Amino acid sequence: MKNNKPKYKLIIDAAVDVIAENGYHASQVSKIAKHAGVADGTIYLYFKNKEDILVSVFEEKMGQFIDQIVVATSEKDNASDKLLTLITMHFTQLAANHHLAIVTQLELRQSNLVLRQQINRVLKPYLTVIDGIITEGIEENLFRRDSNIPLIRQMIFGTLDETVTNWVMNEEKYDLVSLAPAVHELITKGIKAS
Repeated sequence: MKNNKPKYKLIIDAAVDVIAENGYHASQVSKIAKHAGVADGTIYLYFKNKEDILVSVFEEKMGQFIDQIVVATSEKDNASDKLLTLITMHFTQLAANHHLAIVTQLELRQSNLVLRQQINRVLKPYLTVIDGIITEGIEENLFRRDSNIPLIRQMIFGTLDETVTNWVMNEEKYDLVSLAPAVHELITKGIKAS
């Protein structure tokens, strides 16, 4: 598998840095190769083109993140605690990597329709984790029985996404992770079982 090779990981990490610093459209493959310390041609051993690099960046980083979320939430006793863990980890992951935050919050949004569809495919397992937490909360009678799961999922993901985007747009001037409890409280109060 290509993603187990050291050069693949070097290229992925270099792509995050180069795209964050230059913007997706101004990030030539040659810049990514130079930053990764590999020959331009080496990139094409792992990726079809620049779009494939961007999708692979998202796939690689999101895949690792989803695996971590699944493990961390499985250690919690109830859906509310799982949701707080998910929110905290979402914010922590992006707060810890300035360049990744720029790429995911700004650069991915400027991509074409085909690229966005590929990125949405990568995002599905994360949304499935959110759905599982909502379903569990309903079954535990923590969340409303009449909950519209797709709508709540959109609210949760949209709130997290917009909170991080706002943080990036404000040049990360405040502690993103410290917002997790307040965001959790707003969401859970809205879907709390009566």
